Amino acid sequence: MHDFDVLAFLLAGFLGGGHCFGMCGGVVAAFSLQLPPGPRLRYHLGFNLGRVAGYTLIGAMAGGLGALPLLVSLQFAKLVLYVLANLLLIGVGLYLAGWVSWIVHIETVGRPVWRFLQPVLRRRLPVRRWQDTLIVGALWGWLPCGLVYTASLSALSSGGIGQGALIMLAFGLGTLPNLLLMGQAAGQITQWLRKRFVRLLAGSAFIAFGIYRLLSVLLFSHMVL
Repeated sequence: MHDFDVLAFLLAGFLGGGHCFGMCGGVVAAFSLQLPPGPRLRYHLGFNLGRVAGYTLIGAMAGGLGALPLLVSLQFAKLVLYVLANLLLIGVGLYLAGWVSWIVHIETVGRPVWRFLQPVLRRRLPVRRWQDTLIVGALWGWLPCGLVYTASLSALSSGGIGQGALIMLAFGLGTLPNLLLMGQAAGQITQWLRKRFVRLLAGSAFIAFGIYRLLSVLLFSHMVL
């Protein structure tokens, strides 16, 4: 892993705002409706800080799994994981640009885990204390999402707990501005994210990230693995 990986997923999280709204907009709205009266910004901050912490935990777990002696000894397996992560990144870019729709089906992979966590989440709702937002946000981070899977595969191929956690932390921080704004001004954000040029820009950036990272394996493999 090198610095570009972290920057790429920071920008991927930010540019994936259109997908984030489709996946998480309903969640944000549901949380907002159940909040106590009064200023809501601190609650949305809590939800999102918990979500980023949840992503970081996922990254640490994936990186730790990728660092197991068996996988470390199988360099080909790490290469396959890295290639899959970037093919998925390109697929998400094609989806964001509006050129394909099949990529959303990959989100069904995480549904069993989400079904297991949903009852735990429901017991924490409605939120009555700010502290509860951190737990709810951490559970929210496990919502099935193609972008999260892409970043998680990269964390898995990173080869270490710290590296995996850093990739997912960067991704989570990248999503933070969009999802915070959704909690405060969802209508305006929706209109902006649905603009054709915004979707094309985000999709093209994802495709460029994926192609660059694939080329880095072919041409500069000593920098990646």
